[in-house]
Amino acid sequence: MIRIGILGDIGSGKSFVARNFGYPVFNADEEVAKLYKKDKKIFKKLKKKLPNYFNSYPINKKDVSHAILDNKINLKKIIKIVHFEIRKKMNLFLKKNKNQKFVILDIPLLLENKINTKNDVLIFVQAKEIEVFKRLRNRKNFNKKLMKKFKNIQLSLDYKKNKSQFVIKNDFTKRTVLKYINNILETINI
Repeated sequence: MIRIGILGDIGSGKSFVARNFGYPVFNADEEVAKLYKKDKKIFKKLKKKLPNYFNSYPINKKDVSHAILDNKINLKKIIKIVHFEIRKKMNLFLKKNKNQKFVILDIPLLLENKINTKNDVLIFVQAKEIEVFKRLRNRKNFNKKLMKKFKNIQLSLDYKKNKSQFVIKNDFTKRTVLKYINNILETINI
């Protein structure tokens, strides 16, 4: 099994690219959303660490945002609790898909949390800044301050791009993305 890690800026279309590979995708953001909705243990752990922010289950994303914006230490506390569970879910995903030729890892903090292995194929998704900002502004819960907090815990885009074996210039059209994907799969499938 070849693990393909998708890297890039917030809003660059990493999930769009990941879905277009046609292989199983582990999407960390979707898994976090499921944890907030369905995992009472996570709620209890967050309530214990941050009692002023988490009072009702299922966890409301606004409560998470409020905690993060209130104090930068809160983000680290949340990450510590949530990422442990996400890593377990990823390992289950990998075990379940061990016979697949490829698996796609759509994990925003893949390098930061040292989830990648040296054999992973890393792909950097690049998009025009104006397009990224336009897409972010259209998101339901877009918050510029929150975005800045998340960017501050991430490695630089230049670093991620330099660590990647491939770059996809995302124009948010399926045709262009599929052309890049087919070239990448041909190259690593030799």
